[in-house]
Amino acid sequence: MRDKRTFAFALVILAFLSLASPRCRAQAALLMEQPYGFFGTVNPTGHTAVYFERICAETPVKLRRCQPGEMGAVVSRYQGLAGYDWIAIPLVPYLYSVENASEVPERVDRDIVHQMRDLYHETHLLSLGEDVPRGNFLHGGWTELVGVAYERRIYAYRFQTTEKQDDAFIARMNGTGNRSHFQLLFNNCADFARVTLNFYFPRTFRRNVFPDAGMTTPKQIAYKLTRYARKHPETQLTVFEISQIPGYRRMSRSNKSITESLVTTGYAIPLVAVNPYLAGGLFVDYLVRGRYHLIPKHHEVLGPDKLAALTSDDALAQNPESPELQTATAGESEFADTPAEESTSPGMKEMVSTHE
Repeated sequence: MRDKRTFAFALVILAFLSLASPRCRAQAALLMEQPYGFFGTVNPTGHTAVYFERICAETPVKLRRCQPGEMGAVVSRYQGLAGYDWIAIPLVPYLYSVENASEVPERVDRDIVHQMRDLYHETHLLSLGEDVPRGNFLHGGWTELVGVAYERRIYAYRFQTTEKQDDAFIARMNGTGNRSHFQLLFNNCADFARVTLNFYFPRTFRRNVFPDAGMTTPKQIAYKLTRYARKHPETQLTVFEISQIPGYRRMSRSNKSITESLVTTGYAIPLVAVNPYLAGGLFVDYLVRGRYHLIPKHHEVLGPDKLAALTSDDALAQNPESPELQTATAGESEFADTPAEESTSPGMKEMVSTHE
């Protein structure tokens, strides 16, 4: 009888521990990065990447599970750096070009940024090849991979993932040929984020004829993730702002959709002159569909010393207020490394620039 009671008591303890133990969940975040500089004026859609708490970079082109104490990696598509389609960089170097957030200056100038980038490149990025260009005014290079927060403000849309999902993503990325087929209009960084998020949330993200002329933009992807999270509270979406370190560049500007880019910038003047009816239609589309807001009124601003919020399960509550959103179309999209899809929608003339 005593043995039976002991066994029953042990079962109760095990059941209690299984309920009290933390769930095998982690964080990931869609990073919507604002446009900056001359190319940010020409192409004001911005850049996007995906951050994973549980996934780290064994090399810039090979993923693995993180070890205790590691903060994860940022994965994004670039215009054929060393011929690769995607590259993974640890979170802190991606933002600040250093390995320890305590080393980030409060203010920087051009020389400081170049020194930090050069040091990280010599230590960690030569595996991409010594002939990979640094980048210049016209063409991007390895400098796009590190020190992003010196050039632009970033909004992080944090959501929950599971171990099974992350392990499957690692296997998929490591098992697929990582060769570049970048195209600015229909296979860009936002398309990479779209396909990645469809891996976690199947049949949720796809291109839209309106308001983006069949193209994928960072603002569109962030909107659809926000809308999905409204219908699925288990996603636990939280929006953070990663502040731009002042001194190196002027403050970055807001992300725009394709329609918003055409009707609220200098493109509107030649567009009206060439086809006033098209210009009027785009303006109406912008008023109806293109003005969705993505940033809550009350959101946490993260500096280098507060990045742990991106990996915290319960340190910060959900944003108390969510933005008002309009309706957009969502549909199926499969995770596949495929060439750019064809579209019958009218498009912009391609403006080649990796400084999005």
